[in-house]
Amino acid sequence: MSVSHNITIQRRVPPAGVPAPAALREWALAALGHTHGELTIRIVDEAESAALNSRYRGKDYPTNVLSFPYDSEGFEETDDGPPLGDLAICAPVVMREADEQGKETRAHWAHMVVHGVLHLLGRDHLEDGEAEMMESEERAILAGLGFPDPY
Repeated sequence: MSVSHNITIQRRVPPAGVPAPAALREWALAALGHTHGELTIRIVDEAESAALNSRYRGKDYPTNVLSFPYDSEGFEETDDGPPLGDLAICAPVVMREADEQGKETRAHWAHMVVHGVLHLLGRDHLEDGEAEMMESEERAILAGLGFPDPY
């Protein structure tokens, strides 16, 4: 059985500095590995990120990436697999962080996609042990894509 995916890209900001949809999909697929399913990557501005962060996390500021895993209970699986969830990636925050942290912008974008997808797959970093495991997985995926250690 082949692994199928449906990765939808939504862009709500001008394209300058935002990686092409093909790159975003490639990075998401690398993080998904053998998991099949559907996800949406929405590239947002600071206002939308701040509104989502406030509504769902109680934090009144924009953030780099928000992950919204689907509760697939009750959803009918399609040929593309179960719905996995949505990512909201804030373009201005990602670009500003890359600059402030001295990172190559494309590498930071890849990290945010991989990080967000891993959250959709149930990984977390609230506890030290979880954080170490998630960061290790991120490093391996990013290295496989040709990017440096993001940490």
